[in-house]
Amino acid sequence: MSFNPLKEKGLPIEKQLRNWHQIVGKPYNKTLVDCYTRTRQILMNGIEVEAWGFKHQLQRFLTDDADKDTIAKISRIEDQQQATMNWMAPCDQSVLETTLGYEQVAVDVTAWMAQNEPDPYVKETFDFGLLEDFDHLYRYSQFAYMVEGIKPNEIVQGQTDIVVGRPTQNHHNCNALRLRKHYDKSTADPQTKVNILTLVSGEQQTHNYYAEHGFMYGDHVLRETYAEIKDVEEEHVTMYESLIDPSESLWEKFLLHEFTEVCNYYTCVEDEVDNRIKSLWEVCLDIELGHLQIAAELFKKYEKRDPEEVIGTNIVIPCRFKTQKEYVRKVLVDEVNKRLDTKKGYTTIDKLPEDWPSYKIQERANEISSPTENSTRLIQIYHDRDIVETGDKFEEKEVKILEKGLQEKGLADNTVMPDELDDMILLHEEREGEKEKLI
Repeated sequence: MSFNPLKEKGLPIEKQLRNWHQIVGKPYNKTLVDCYTRTRQILMNGIEVEAWGFKHQLQRFLTDDADKDTIAKISRIEDQQQATMNWMAPCDQSVLETTLGYEQVAVDVTAWMAQNEPDPYVKETFDFGLLEDFDHLYRYSQFAYMVEGIKPNEIVQGQTDIVVGRPTQNHHNCNALRLRKHYDKSTADPQTKVNILTLVSGEQQTHNYYAEHGFMYGDHVLRETYAEIKDVEEEHVTMYESLIDPSESLWEKFLLHEFTEVCNYYTCVEDEVDNRIKSLWEVCLDIELGHLQIAAELFKKYEKRDPEEVIGTNIVIPCRFKTQKEYVRKVLVDEVNKRLDTKKGYTTIDKLPEDWPSYKIQERANEISSPTENSTRLIQIYHDRDIVETGDKFEEKEVKILEKGLQEKGLADNTVMPDELDDMILLHEEREGEKEKLI
């Protein structure tokens, strides 16, 4: 069924203010919530933060008082929606539990987008970033078990694998290498535009969450891990936002922001399994349809063009939150050794030049140790080996994946090498076998 958002009036701006009881609703129950309700909540929080922030940037360039008034009113509504999204999470959900949810968002939304992205270059960029967030989920999972006794499947509910990816210590690049070729605004598919803006919003919010919460643990290695992964999220924001055509006008960007919000809330409404939360998505969709109408009118006023030239006539689906295990595994096995080249493309470890700019960054960052490598060193003390959750025998590929994904140059002294990981696994199996004999 087709749905043209430009034909939907939505809720007028003068009817969008809500009271405090409506803004701060009842949080979900962390032990009963579907993992993808949590991921939708996390993603939409990021979408709202980006939308609110953009409007304040837009406001600083406006001279027309009437337009300034309109944007100011919308900014307040976006802020109210962000509070609703963020505070849907319960107070008894720990920072690490929430963090696993953030990384499940990153893995599954990026994997879905990669499979539904019409631009091959953008798709390749999504695949590249996917394997990095995948490893972040693995690293945080070790700490979740050690610090709070959390088994990661209690959060991801078996929908997302927990196993080593491209090692996080290899993610630190010369940030200039992260810059990609941007799409052409006149020819790019609306799907591409919405995909990228959705992913930028999610990665930006992930960075902000780690920046604001990583200090809340006393374990120094865990605090350093949040700092290390936060740094990678900064690189991801740089990488994904560079895909956007910089020649888009502010009004074009405003239109795309509102369209992206509509598309994401529309998808939330379609996919939500919790009826109470679904009703919140419906309210927000109605609000954003009202904002889109305003954005479309301002676009026509200043650009003298039809908004359909930018966003088309149909809704775009940014993500269907569902398991992406099969696709992620294929990318992991095939591309874990991929690296950024110096020409806004991609290469492999064996083809990196001796003067590859990222080596200096990695050598400096890892000169004492890599906190994310310590996650595996420490879990060995607690558990003999690392925590992995795949639900089948895919975990048997872990050592080979690590072997293919590690560089020889730029590694920290505390790097867990493939043979060491293999020894950990064998020791764990031996001890587990001994326990069974005693039962």
